Amino acid sequence: MTTSLLEASHIYAGYGEVPVLRDITVHVGAGEAVGMFGPNGHGKTTLLRTISGLLRPSNGTVHFDGDDVTIAKPSDIVGRGLVHAQQGNMLFGDMGVAETLELAAFKPRARAGAKAALERVYALFPRLAERRKQLARTLSGGERQMLSIGCALMCAPRLLLLDEPTLGLSPRLKEELAVAIGEIHESGIPLILVEQDVEFLLSLTDRLYLVEHGEVAREIDQASAPDHQEIMDMYFGTAAT
Repeated sequence: MTTSLLEASHIYAGYGEVPVLRDITVHVGAGEAVGMFGPNGHGKTTLLRTISGLLRPSNGTVHFDGDDVTIAKPSDIVGRGLVHAQQGNMLFGDMGVAETLELAAFKPRARAGAKAALERVYALFPRLAERRKQLARTLSGGERQMLSIGCALMCAPRLLLLDEPTLGLSPRLKEELAVAIGEIHESGIPLILVEQDVEFLLSLTDRLYLVEHGEVAREIDQASAPDHQEIMDMYFGTAAT
């Protein structure tokens, strides 16, 4: 039986008076890669923000490696190894690539292995090594996304949350990132990967959650993977549920 590394149970959360998550429960096993997809605005990003402490739930609990982190500070959650690479790569534009990566290893457990982590990031993303003195704001969209993921890796993650890392990228760059994400997981880092492309997710993860209206509408494993028509039906609502 797979041991749960993360358990987010019966989560309710939203923004002000606007509810987004409604009694949603997800889990990630040790060593697992879990995908998450669904229509825009239905709670995927909100769930990741709740798990990583950026948003406090109105009800429910988040446990990481057996510890309750529901109301922990985001910096403390990062220090435990639960690391969130947010959608839109939140970078400081006037900092250089190397400086940005080195700064990301700000927690004691990350600083101890920062040199080796930096070497791994450069091996995973050779473009970042080539542009190590370049300012973040001068990078292309794909390079900024590589830097965002690189920063997350510098935090010594024990679980990595990736929120639509290929959003807006060309098919070629999307393929490059897919290879990198596969290598990250193969190195032993569990993942939650949010993407809209279900076939892309199935190539990289062990199972999927379909999130609709702030709830898990369906859980899918490799054995029950939908075909292309079923995927279209999920998104456009023509299939019976």
